[in-house]
Amino acid sequence: MRFLLFILTLVPILGFSQSEIKEPVIYTDSTTNYVEFVGMGSTNGYTPFWIQSNQYGIVPKTGPNLSARAGLEHYWTISENKTRNEWRVGAGVEAVGNFVQTNKFILPQAHVTLRYKNWELYVGRKKQALGLADSTIGSGSYAWSGNALPIPKIYLGTTRFVPIPFTKGWLSFQAFYSDGLFENSRPITENLKFHQKALYMRIGKANSMLKLYGGFNHQVQWGGKLKKNLGLTGDRLQMPTGFKNYVNAVIGSIGGSGDDITYFDSTSRIGNHLGSIDLAMEVETYETSIFLYRQFIYEDGSLFYLTGLKDGLYGARIKRKNSYGANFEINAAVLEFLYTKDQGGDDFVLTNGKKRGHDNYFNNQQVRDGWGYYDRTIGTPFIPPTSQTKWKWPNYADNFTSNNRVMMLHLGLEGTLFRKIQWMGKFSFSENSGAYLEPFLGSPRQFSGMLMMQSKLDVLGGLTVKGAYAADIGDLYRKTYGFMLGVRKDFSFY
Repeated sequence: MRFLLFILTLVPILGFSQSEIKEPVIYTDSTTNYVEFVGMGSTNGYTPFWIQSNQYGIVPKTGPNLSARAGLEHYWTISENKTRNEWRVGAGVEAVGNFVQTNKFILPQAHVTLRYKNWELYVGRKKQALGLADSTIGSGSYAWSGNALPIPKIYLGTTRFVPIPFTKGWLSFQAFYSDGLFENSRPITENLKFHQKALYMRIGKANSMLKLYGGFNHQVQWGGKLKKNLGLTGDRLQMPTGFKNYVNAVIGSIGGSGDDITYFDSTSRIGNHLGSIDLAMEVETYETSIFLYRQFIYEDGSLFYLTGLKDGLYGARIKRKNSYGANFEINAAVLEFLYTKDQGGDDFVLTNGKKRGHDNYFNNQQVRDGWGYYDRTIGTPFIPPTSQTKWKWPNYADNFTSNNRVMMLHLGLEGTLFRKIQWMGKFSFSENSGAYLEPFLGSPRQFSGMLMMQSKLDVLGGLTVKGAYAADIGDLYRKTYGFMLGVRKDFSFY
């Protein structure tokens, strides 16, 4: 918290990174205001993978389901000079009610936000895209994909890439720092705390033909209480907490301090750490935008010692900037390859403190319920909770996932049909090898695909009607065919 207060004192100073622009700047705030009704069903009572994945946890895994959704969000200028809206305050709430198979009320967004120029401070839940990757028709970033309900937190960061002073816009950054809390209904832990931060840099102006990107994101689960002993040496129910151990969690140092430090804590980092180091390149021409990216995975230090370099997310996206009015057009395409099978090798070995291995992605020996939130993977949905697959293994009975050694190929497409219908397709093939402790027999293969269409109708001031058909075919999930139909009304405040 002291660190947050220190950063807050810097916000007015950092905000002057726009001072090179002579003319007054009008800052825009995107909002979401809508009412929507959705129905879905399937052949076997399970919702297909691409209908329920990367939907911020609002779509149930089982069906049939009827869903009523609504969102309200607005920002008000609080600057004395109304022609320069540097200071804004906003609030938003999004509510979802699911009925029939499950009766559940969800708040995927509920926040109060203060913005100054391109900075914001908010408290609550807010949907967030993270990482250098396509967030629309891609498979989702490795560490933070939008697959789970947003975690409530205190957040301070930028809303876009902000030019660094005296670089004439050639060097920009995007960053944030946040702390939050996990749910107490987790099977192994309670009162589990959440720390997250990220920093990304861009070389090139916003309108440059070539732009280079690089940065990292860092997530930590720490400070919670175990609901039962796990058999660790010197096991205690209370995990390390307090300000000194918070600092240890933030900087990722080994060991900790205090009476609640166990042998496991003293020989490891405080909390469960994970994230990715991302690199990307963007080339823009008059007609197209080409975006190439690579996310390197880290969990226990293997990446630092250059083991596990094979693992990560590889991606390429191409977008057309102009439409020629054809009856069938493809406006964007994404091709991705995810590989997580190496993990630095089968054994965790320390040779002169240099070699790592058996990274066991999204699992942790202390935070056994792992990198999930309300039984959904926070990171890539292709490393699913054990409860989601047909494969359940005794050695992973109290771990989050039994399948973190995956090879996946994904194709995402979007375009228009007859100039009025927008369509989108996601098609993914994966080979699943389980985990090093308990490999799957035969590496089950899985195909999951979805085709979605939507169009605006001149009814009630404009309604959007949409539908989707999806299928899961393979050995990892149950064979499923399903559909989704919905109607949505968007509106604005003036």
